[in-house]
Amino acid sequence: MLRTDTTLKAALRRIMKSGAARRMTSCEAGAAAVEFALIAVPFLATIFWIINTALVFFAQQSLQTATDQAARLIMTGQAQQQGLSAQQFKQGVCANAAALFSCSGISLNIQTFASFSSGSMYNPNKSGTFDSSGFSYSLGNSGDIEVIQVFYQWPVFGTLLGSLSNMGVGYRLLVATAAFRNEPY
Repeated sequence: MLRTDTTLKAALRRIMKSGAARRMTSCEAGAAAVEFALIAVPFLATIFWIINTALVFFAQQSLQTATDQAARLIMTGQAQQQGLSAQQFKQGVCANAAALFSCSGISLNIQTFASFSSGSMYNPNKSGTFDSSGFSYSLGNSGDIEVIQVFYQWPVFGTLLGSLSNMGVGYRLLVATAAFRNEPY
């Protein structure tokens, strides 16, 4: 064992005395490229995740604004007096959404309640699948409490830092809600 240890030490001394070993240990020509290669993937993943998150927040706010603007039609009685169908009301939401959404992907749930305390929200996220079977479309009358929910499945892209999806793979369910009492009309 002692002989192997001394042989190894002697071999290392010979390698270190050679000019190639000294040049290799002192050369820093590719250091920046190696450092960039180590940092590039996490850096780009972080940038991509930040952009993806910003898009989701922007889409959520746009959907909420479009819902609030369309909800005024119900609150002021215009939707009831014009006899707007669910499809016509959906087109009103879509028209206010700044062309971010596919109108066919927007889903509505409009419920009427006697009081605010009896109001409830519907959750269509059933274990990662969208279930709209419990949706209703009720515009109510003057003085009724209305709860409007607008849903849209926004496509998101996974990153190394985690995904923003909450609806299976690749989609985030955006929900915009408006709750109010219909004005007298």
